[in-house]
Amino acid sequence: MYISDTTLEQLIEEDIPYIDFTSEILGINEQKGTIEYITREDTCICGVEEVIRILKKFDIEVIDSKKSGIFLKKGSTILKAKGEASALHMCWKVCVNILENSSGIATRTKKFVDIAKAQNPKIEIITTRKTFPGTKKLAMKAIIAGGAFPHRLGLSETVLVFEEHMRFIGGIDMFIKKIELYKQKAGEKKIIAEAHNIENAISLAKAGVDVIQLDKFSIADIKESIKKIRQISTDIKVGAAGGVNLKNVEAIAKTGVDLITTSALYFGKPSDIKADLQKIL
Repeated sequence: MYISDTTLEQLIEEDIPYIDFTSEILGINEQKGTIEYITREDTCICGVEEVIRILKKFDIEVIDSKKSGIFLKKGSTILKAKGEASALHMCWKVCVNILENSSGIATRTKKFVDIAKAQNPKIEIITTRKTFPGTKKLAMKAIIAGGAFPHRLGLSETVLVFEEHMRFIGGIDMFIKKIELYKQKAGEKKIIAEAHNIENAISLAKAGVDVIQLDKFSIADIKESIKKIRQISTDIKVGAAGGVNLKNVEAIAKTGVDLITTSALYFGKPSDIKADLQKIL
């Protein structure tokens, strides 16, 4: 995952617009010390590589570190480094913010993926582009670290036709009528279309769309839709979307869908990570 220096610099400048006033007043800048980031709970860690890059910008030497995507038990060290006290204190919070928030997403994702794949090993968990503004790159890295994958990184990437699109072309019937034209224009891109009821799903399957996304379907309706779609074609992938979370992912995975699309993984409790700063005597 490529995260630019510009992105990291922006995160640093948010926390350090000018100087660390506290360290300047206390006169501790040139003293030597260590910083150690430790898990306070079982955690799928993420953001370590970005933290290392930030520490190096402040001439802080990394002594030990683990890689993003590793699951660590409570009390484990994620990273340890040493340097001048002024640099350690300037990096302290920006780095712990990256680790806690990224690891929170990665941990939720891993739990979500593990639950789904326990029911259906072939299922894939994909996430929407509904990230909190300004956090997309770190969020994408975190969901990948947890075992999921981005559904769409942006509008330029895939063809995903919603009901809101269909309203401007004459509805689902006109969309179906022109599906071959749209496939031709899309080139190598697959045509994904959203369905809001079983009837829509069957119509889209008969039209030959590549992927049907079932939006806010009940468990019973998902099962019925899959049964009827498979009778039409076994090549069409079926996904479930809308309102998917840790409470219902197991039941949805049991239906036999190929894909589960969710935004829920981005939002929730950050991981609890301790930053331990100590003076080198």
